[in-house]
Amino acid sequence: MKKTIILIAIAVMTLSQVSAQKFFTRSASIIFFSTTPVEDIEAKNNQASAIVNMDNGDVAFTALMKSFEFKKALMQEHFNEKYVESDKFPKATFKGKITSPGMDEMAKDGEHKATVEGDLTIHGVTKNYKTEGTITKSADALTLNSVFDITLSDFDIKIPGPVKKKIAEKVKTTIVAECKPYKK
Repeated sequence: MKKTIILIAIAVMTLSQVSAQKFFTRSASIIFFSTTPVEDIEAKNNQASAIVNMDNGDVAFTALMKSFEFKKALMQEHFNEKYVESDKFPKATFKGKITSPGMDEMAKDGEHKATVEGDLTIHGVTKNYKTEGTITKSADALTLNSVFDITLSDFDIKIPGPVKKKIAEKVKTTIVAECKPYKK
């Protein structure tokens, strides 16, 4: 009887460790920032979803384009209707993998410089992206931070002549995702 209880306890602990290898959030933050001599434009989305599988390094993000908020309502309207065409292309996604450091190193608690590579899809166009950032791991949380540029023309986003000087061709993108262990 004692052996059975011990085996069950070991099995439960093992299963809880396996499920804790995935970290998830529905409140990741994505910030776009465009700066030109004419105007600075910033948009924030605090409703992006992210999942990270610490067993194999898989990473996935998804964000609804209409969830980006601008200081000026007109900017938000133009962003959704004219530039990213949110009704036609409602989501931006990233599916990739942590390529360094190795997952053995990532299993340790602490802050790790990391490289992530995968497919970024915006405006119906998919491009391979490689970016660096930090991943901070603890037993009950995983925080991802990254800053990189997105070139609008890479994703077929066209800016009309009258506002071309107000919007940068390369938009600084900042991602912060504070993930908790995924529980089914």
